[in-house]
Order: sequence, then structure tokens, then C-alpha cells
Amino acid sequence: MVAVLLVSCLLWVPAPATAFGTIEGGGQHREHERITRAALACHASAASSGDCFEPKSADQLAGHRKSFGAVGAPDLTEVSDPSAHCDDADYLDGGYPRTRAQATRGLLACVDHLRGRFREAVERAAGLLDDGDALVGAEVDLGIDCVLDAGSEQRAKCRTVEAFGRALHGAQDFYSHSNWADVTDLSRPLGADNPPGLGLPAPSPVLDLRGTGTPAVPAALSTGCFVLRDRVPGVEACTGRVTHAGLNKDNGTVDPSTGGVTAPTTPRGSVADNFARAVTGAIVETRHQWQEFRAALQAAYGRTRASLMICALTHDDPLNDCRRHSTVTVVLVISAGLIGLAGAGLLVFRIRRRRGWLMRRG
Repeated sequence: MVAVLLVSCLLWVPAPATAFGTIEGGGQHREHERITRAALACHASAASSGDCFEPKSADQLAGHRKSFGAVGAPDLTEVSDPSAHCDDADYLDGGYPRTRAQATRGLLACVDHLRGRFREAVERAAGLLDDGDALVGAEVDLGIDCVLDAGSEQRAKCRTVEAFGRALHGAQDFYSHSNWADVTDLSRPLGADNPPGLGLPAPSPVLDLRGTGTPAVPAALSTGCFVLRDRVPGVEACTGRVTHAGLNKDNGTVDPSTGGVTAPTTPRGSVADNFARAVTGAIVETRHQWQEFRAALQAAYGRTRASLMICALTHDDPLNDCRRHSTVTVVLVISAGLIGLAGAGLLVFRIRRRRGWLMRRG
């Protein structure tokens, strides 16, 4: 009876929309992890200077082995939320079942959702430091992997990385689930099963996660409609519409070091170099969002504190690596010294010049 009830319950659990993969199997090849590593993991044994994540820290953001990592967290707890994956913003010009305004609202719901995750990450970073602006050992310790559940995970580094990873997930999905970067199949007529491709580069101004204004949305931009029976042509609520199944470029092999791709397996991803376009766009966007996040920390906490926070997030042993003066602090000290020397030199020059003038008058 217990087994029967368990199977019955599982049958009622909504299946997630297919996205860049978070597991190895079922057609997925851990695409989110590999994209994130290609974008932000430090190469080989290189130490981080703030632009990349060292191995243990990269594991928490990207995932490893059976762990989803922060970037895969939405596939654990937000599988049925289209705003977490930039789904359900479909549109096609000419007699389409949805208006451009409806599609734009769906896309902006995704942007707003990702902005919320981005802000959460900035706010949670405050817990990395104590009142004296020193790193808190318990908050940055990675003796055990982060738990992707804010209710039980208390470490500030893990909570910050999780929120940022959730923002990255949707930003990466935007390139797979939309026609922003891809091209259409020229061998077939345009339609719901073959929407136009915009062929645009990354980063996308639509994904302005630091901003608060309404981003401009191209008139032909579309993502896919998703229902559990995701297919082409669309069924149920997706009848007559551009579907997730017809537009996504989710699956294939991604090299976690170079970002190179092989073997795309979805119909849209197999058209021309669409899978490569989606992966490249996601990698560029991921790097861009990390730059934006660092800038947001500086704006919120000042350069010195933000430098410590960035060091703590990217280093595996921040207590040893980050307690020394940060690069920003050193630069500021050197700059202040140079300015002081320049000022002193200018003062001496003026005194000598004045003395010379007085002597000539005498």
C-alpha cells in the first residue's frame, strides 16, 4: 500500500520544464554546471583575483558529482515557476493567440524574478563580515558543501552564492529558451514550429539585473510556451503557439574549460550553430552578471568591504587569503601615497619659484 501511494504521489508531481541540464542522464549533460565552470571557474591551480572561483568555491556555485550547485537550485525548488526559467513569453507576428504585450509581461516577470535573486545575493553578502569589517570564519567555511535550502543553510557564503546562482540559472536559460541569439531554419517556412531567430549577441540589455527600470524588449523576441506534454505542435494551453519543445537549445555536450560544444540534440539546437550560440551567450552573460554583482557590492558596501566580500566568495581559504589587505586597499594606499608625493613636490616647486621671484625683485 505504501509503495502504491508513493507511486501515485509521484505521478502528480509536476515535471520541470526542460532546460540546460543539471544532471547527467535523461538527455541532459550537466549543461548549467559546465557553462558556469567555463565562465567563472579558475583554470588549473590558478589563484583567484576576484574574476574566477577557486575549485571548492566553484563546486558550490556550479555543482559537482551529484550536487546541483547553486546554479541548479531552481531545478530543485522552482521547477514549475516559468519566471525562474524565462518560459511562457512566446509571441509570433501575425494572428498569434497572444499579444506582444502579454508576451512582454511574461518576459518582464522573469527579469523581475532574477532581479530579486540578484538583490538577495547582495544583501546576504553583508553576513560575510562582522561589525569590525573582518571576515567571520563560520560564515565562509566550506568544510562541508553548501545546502541549497535557505531554511537550513546559515553560512553567509553559501546563502550568497545560492541567491546569485539562482539568478544565473534564469539568465542562462534565457539564451536557450528564447530566440535572442539563434537563427531560424531557412529550409522551412516561418511559423509557430519555426519562429524567426534574432541572432543577437550577449550580454543582453534585457537582463539588466542591477537596474530597476523596464528594459526594452525587441518586437520579435519570444520564449517558448510550456506545459507538461511539451511538444511540437503545441497541445493544451500551448495549441497554436511557439512551444518550449520547438524553441529550446538545452542539450548537448559543453566543454567546462573552453565552452566548446558538440552533439546538440534538440531540434532548434541542431539548426545551424544554434546550440553553440546559446551556450556562448550564456557564458558571456554569466561573466557579465558576475561583473555586475561585484559592482553592486561596491555600490552597496564601499570598495574596501566589497573587495573582502568578493575575495571571500571566490577563495577556498578566505581566512588566510583575504585577511591581508585586499588588492583594492593596496591600490588605494599606493594611490594616496603617490598623490601625497605629488602634492609635496608641487608645494616645494611653488616655494622655490616664489623664492626666486622674491630674489629677482630684491
